[in-house]
Amino acid sequence: MRTDSSPGDLPAREHLPATDAGTPVLDVVIPVYNEEKDLQPCVLRLHEHLKRTFPYAFRITVADNASTDTTPQVAARLAARLPEVVSRRLEQKGRGRALRTVWSASDAPVLAYMDVDLSTDLNALLPLVAPLISGHSDLAIGSRLARSSRVVRGAKREFISRSYNLILRGSLQARFSDAQCGFKAIRRDVAQVLLPLVEDSGWFFDTEMLVLAERAGLRIHEVPVDWVDDPDSTVHIVRTATDDLKGVWRVGRALAGGSLSLDRLARPFGDDPRDRELTDVPKGLARQLVGFCVVGGLSTLFYLLLYSGFRSFSGSQVANALALLVSAVANTAANRRLTFGVRGRGGAVRHQAQGLVVFGIGLVLTSGSLAALNAATNDPAHSTELAVLIAANLAATVLRFLLFRAWVFPDRRDEPSTPAPSPVVASHRPGGHAARPAAPHPMPVRPGPPAYRPLPQRPAGPATPSSPTQAATSYDTAPFRAGDAADQGWGDSTMQMQAVRPHDHDPRNAR
Repeated sequence: MRTDSSPGDLPAREHLPATDAGTPVLDVVIPVYNEEKDLQPCVLRLHEHLKRTFPYAFRITVADNASTDTTPQVAARLAARLPEVVSRRLEQKGRGRALRTVWSASDAPVLAYMDVDLSTDLNALLPLVAPLISGHSDLAIGSRLARSSRVVRGAKREFISRSYNLILRGSLQARFSDAQCGFKAIRRDVAQVLLPLVEDSGWFFDTEMLVLAERAGLRIHEVPVDWVDDPDSTVHIVRTATDDLKGVWRVGRALAGGSLSLDRLARPFGDDPRDRELTDVPKGLARQLVGFCVVGGLSTLFYLLLYSGFRSFSGSQVANALALLVSAVANTAANRRLTFGVRGRGGAVRHQAQGLVVFGIGLVLTSGSLAALNAATNDPAHSTELAVLIAANLAATVLRFLLFRAWVFPDRRDEPSTPAPSPVVASHRPGGHAARPAAPHPMPVRPGPPAYRPLPQRPAGPATPSSPTQAATSYDTAPFRAGDAADQGWGDSTMQMQAVRPHDHDPRNAR
C-alpha cells in the first residue's frame, strides 16, 4: 500500500511533447578514461549513425573521467568540429560519477549512455529510446542475455556475466536480464527522482539504479542487442567484480533494513490503471489475501510450536497467551511488509500497538475456546486442545485480516492531500536557469485515445548557431513534480509536465 504522499512522486507517463527544433531530444553520454585512440572513431561513427537514422535532434556528450593522456584534447577537437558534440571534463574517476554529473546538467528529456568501444550494434539505439520517448517505459537497457541477442565474446566473460546476473537474481530478486551491458537510457524526469538515491559512483552505479527502479515499480524496457567483445578492454575484471559484490551486499542490506526511501517512488504514475476509481473492484484485495494466507499459515505453525514448548512447563492458558503474543508480534511485522507493502520504520510502533489489540481479540477467542473445552472435559488430550485451538485460530485469522485491512493498514490513497503549489516552468539557458511562472492551462478531461504531438524534427543541414542568442534558445518541456529527492544534487530547474490522462474520465476522480 502507499505509505508516503511525498511531492517527490513522479508524473504520469506521457509522450514527450513538441518543442523547439533546436532542442535535443536525446543526449548520449560516452564516459571515457584515457581513450585517446578509440574516442574519435567512436564519436564519428555514432554521430554519422544518428544523423542518418535518428529522426529527432540529439547531442553527444563526451564525459572525460580525469584522463591523463590526450583524451581531453581529442574531445575538444570533436566538439569544435561537430555542433552536436560537447565535452565535459571531470577531475575524478568513476563511470557512475560521470553519468550522474552529465545527466544532472543535461536539458534533454531522454538520457542515454554507451561504452566508447561501441561493442553494441548501433541499430539498437532507436529501439532503446523509443519506449522512453513514447512514455511507455521509464528506463531501457540493452541485453546480451536475451534469447534473440547475438553475442561474440570469450567463455571467461560469458561465465562472469551470467554468474553476476544469477547473483543479482538470487540475492536482490532482480528480474532484468543484463545489468552490466554498457547500453542504457532513462527519462530525465525519472532520473531526477531516482539518481539521488543511488550511492555508487563506479561500475556498480547502473546495477544499483536498475535494482532501485525495479523495486520502486518503474517499467524497464529490455532490447536484445548484437554485441561483439572488445579484446582491448581496460576494465579490471577482478577488481570490478569485487566492487560489484560489495555493492550487492550494501544494497541488499539497505533493502532488508528498510533504510531506502522507495515509498516516494512506489506506484509513482497517475496513469497506473490500478489507481483508477473502478466500482466493485476492491483494490489489491486478491494480492493481500494471498499474502495474508501465506503469512498466516506460517504464523500458525510458529504458534503451535511455541504453544507446545510453553505447555511443557506451564498451564494451557499461560502457554496459549505467551505463544499468541510472540507469534502476533511476528505476524504483524510480516504482514506489514509482505502483505500490505509498508516499507521503512515510520509508524512501526503504532502498527505493533494496533496489532496487539487485534492479538487481544484473538486471545479472547482462543482462550474462550480452551475454557469451554476444559469446562466440557476435565482432562482433555493434548491433540484435542490443538484441534480446538486450530479452529479458534481460523476464526481469529479471518477477523484479523479484516481488522488489518480496514484499521491497522488502511489504504490512504483516497485521503485528501495538501494542494500542490502552482508550477514553475524553467527556461533552460547555457548561462543559467531563470524561472518564470507558467500560465494556467486547464486540461479538459475526455475519454478516448491520447492525442500525441510530434517530437521536434532534426533541422536539415548543419545546426551551427549564427549567434550566441540562437545558441541559448530557451524551451519549455513537459511538466513534472520534483520533490525533496530531486532537490539534492540537481542544480537546475527542470521540465514541468502536465499529465494528460484521457482514460480518467470519471469526474469524481480527484486525480
